[in-house]
Formats: sequence, C-alpha cells, structure tokens
Amino acid sequence: MKLTKNICFFDLETTGTNVSKDRIVEISIVKALTDGSKEVKTWKVNPGIPIPPETTLIHGISDEDVADAPSFKELAPAIMEMIKDSDLAGYNSNRFDIPLLAEELLRNGFDFDLSKHRPIDVQVIYHKMEPRNLSAAYKYYCDKDLIDAHSAEADTIATYEVLMAQIEKYDELENDNKFLSEFSSQRKTADLAGFIQYNDKDQEIISFGKYKGQVLTDIFAKDPGYYAWIQNADFPLYTKKVFTRIKLQNGF
Repeated sequence: MKLTKNICFFDLETTGTNVSKDRIVEISIVKALTDGSKEVKTWKVNPGIPIPPETTLIHGISDEDVADAPSFKELAPAIMEMIKDSDLAGYNSNRFDIPLLAEELLRNGFDFDLSKHRPIDVQVIYHKMEPRNLSAAYKYYCDKDLIDAHSAEADTIATYEVLMAQIEKYDELENDNKFLSEFSSQRKTADLAGFIQYNDKDQEIISFGKYKGQVLTDIFAKDPGYYAWIQNADFPLYTKKVFTRIKLQNGF
C-alpha cells in the first residue's frame, strides 16, 4: 500500500453488540506504517462484567480467560499511543468497532476525536464490490482459507490482506487513505451512531424522535431542555460529546 498516513487495522471481540452497554474482551491492532512496515498488538481485556455464554460460543473467550487480564482503562494509554497518528480501518468498523472503541475510551476518561482518524471500512468496500462475509472475502481476494475466524488477530490480519488485494484488483480504487475512507462510508453522520446526520445544506439534523429531520440548532433554540434530556438519556458518550460541541459552537 502507498500510505500517506499510518493505518491501524483493528478488530474487537466483545461481551455483546450493544455499543452503550457491552465491553471489549479482546482487541487486536495491525498498524500499517508509511514506510511499509507493520506492527501487531493483541490484548485480552477484563471487561468487568460477565461474558454471556452465548457470546463465548462465538469468539471462544470466557470469564476465566480474562480473569487475570488488565482492564480497558489500564490498556487505554497503549491503545491511544498506537492509534494517535493513524487512520482506523476494520471490517464493519464504521458501524461497530469504532463506535464501541470510542465508547470505551470516553467511558474511561480518554478523549476520542473521529476527525483525527479517517475511517476505512473494508466490509463496505467489499460489499460494494462482492457482497459476502470476511471468510468469503479472504478466499476471493487472497485465495486463502480464514483459519480461526472470530479470533481478533486472525480477523484483523485477514482484513489487512483483503484491503491490499482490493486495491490491487480494482483500478477504480485509489491507493489513498482519504479516497478509501470516503468510498467505504455509507452515510454522512456527525456522530458515530448515526443519531446526528446532515441535510443537503450540510446542517446537523436529528435522525430520530419527534424532531426527526429538523436542524439541531433550531431545536436548541425552541426547546432549551432538549440538550439536558440527551445528556441524561441512554445515548453513547460520543453522541453526547458531539451534541455538546454543536451546542457550544453555536452559543447555546
């Protein structure tokens, strides 16, 4: 890959799929550097909550496996150090891995700003070109069988190899982080969960509830209590952070 900026490919294994409530039990990062080298780090994480048996059946990680592992808060400085100068890539990462990583960082007192990490979602590129799953993508693009699927490291390395093969295969894919990020984005949102979207005038609008489709600054002007309701409700921390940024930038 011709990289203009480092890319951290990463994959999470978790206690479930609820971004606000579930926790990370394993994280693997493959950092592709602009000089052509790469670094690989994998950590087990003690989530501080039980891992449901049905989830263990998927990724094979049990409570016993992470009993002596560090907490996410203990690992966060090393994770932040690894991703600080990088864009973020993964498989279905725009919808799940990046929002959950942001939630874990903010929950533990570490700031996360998506504007510093352009997201590249290999699944979106793949589904636009060849709509299947990671195992099929790995077989199709790399002619390899994905051994240990749902192992964070195996999935992450496969994702890295698939993106390299996609760039090699498709002439229309520019070998550029910015292009890949824009190509793999399915919707333009201000937050990670999609609660704040943009209209055709590039204004932030609400995507849910009684104010769906309305401009956020107009809502703040006519309903001063709306911001407080958002902050006290069960929304992801990154969504609340974006609400606060918009509120302060517009003088409310």
